[in-house]
Amino acid sequence: MRFFIYQQPEWPKFTWDSKSILIPHSNVRHLQGKLMGKMETLGFKLRNEAVLETLTTEVIKTSEIEGQILNLDQVRSSIARKLGFEVSGLVPSDRNVDGVVEMMLDATQNYQQQLTTDRLFGWHSALFPSGRSGMYKIITGNWRDDSTGPMQVVSGALGKEKVHFEAPPAREIGKEMRSFISWFNNETYHDLIIKSAVSHLWFITIHPFEDGNGRIARALSEMLLTRSDETPQRFYSMSAQIKAERKDYYNILEKTQKGNLDITEWLIWYLKCLADALNSSEKILSGVLNKHKFWLKYSSESLNSRQILLINKLLDNFEGQLTTSKWAKILKCSQDTALRDIQDLISKNILRKNSSGGRSTSYNLVPCN
Repeated sequence: MRFFIYQQPEWPKFTWDSKSILIPHSNVRHLQGKLMGKMETLGFKLRNEAVLETLTTEVIKTSEIEGQILNLDQVRSSIARKLGFEVSGLVPSDRNVDGVVEMMLDATQNYQQQLTTDRLFGWHSALFPSGRSGMYKIITGNWRDDSTGPMQVVSGALGKEKVHFEAPPAREIGKEMRSFISWFNNETYHDLIIKSAVSHLWFITIHPFEDGNGRIARALSEMLLTRSDETPQRFYSMSAQIKAERKDYYNILEKTQKGNLDITEWLIWYLKCLADALNSSEKILSGVLNKHKFWLKYSSESLNSRQILLINKLLDNFEGQLTTSKWAKILKCSQDTALRDIQDLISKNILRKNSSGGRSTSYNLVPCN
């Protein structure tokens, strides 16, 4: 009895109903063109800022899908340094942050280069620089060996586990990946958007690594979407949208992997998710333009490095309320220094005190009209 898609006799000859995906595919192409046209009207500096915001979001969200929370400032700083962007307030970044960033930048900045086994092993090693996934030692920079049993996606309490998916046995990975890599590099029939969807499903079904398969599958999708856009500049985040639709993402993957080789439903879901990601890019663009507008307005004001750093944090959707103690903690300065910085910004009509006072006194930016 065949339970999973890779056990079908014709695997991996995927099929789909071209008529069913025509409208969602055309919608994605329209949104892509619309977004790229809008970005071309921006100056070089603003485009770089949008790229930085998008890539930061992509790295943060692809990790969050797997339950890994990365420090936003470290991710942003790592990307800025590696792309040579001039950004104030850069902070040191951990090896695990740099690893995800390096993988994503290699996929998007070197998108025309061929995929190889060695390149995939490099990505995997970068994701797990200590050779461990959490507390557990794993095989890094090589295919899994199933020495601890079959590779399974499982949920539920101990003794009541539910197996959602079991990957092909390790002995077949070499053959499976040779087929996948050859298709990835040489197949020219598929539209690149459709190819990105097929690539995502195919790779994650093989599940060739002991860990990190989801992140690498999404990096491969980004690589093909970048080829489709014909520019290494990224202005929308597929991983951010997948994170927002995480439950549906896992449900459609499981349903497809337990189905036949007709992957029409998966393609329709993927195209809708991609369209939502393209529409959500408006939020990133709006934030970049608001920040630009703000700094133009206050370009003549004399501000110290602490003030510039905190203002940028506030412009980047600062979480929670800004208080004197939070200012002091973030900038590693005294409460007296923090209060002087804040009062100076109030006098310049950049910050304003919120209505609640006393020990809960907080501040926010004066709207930039």
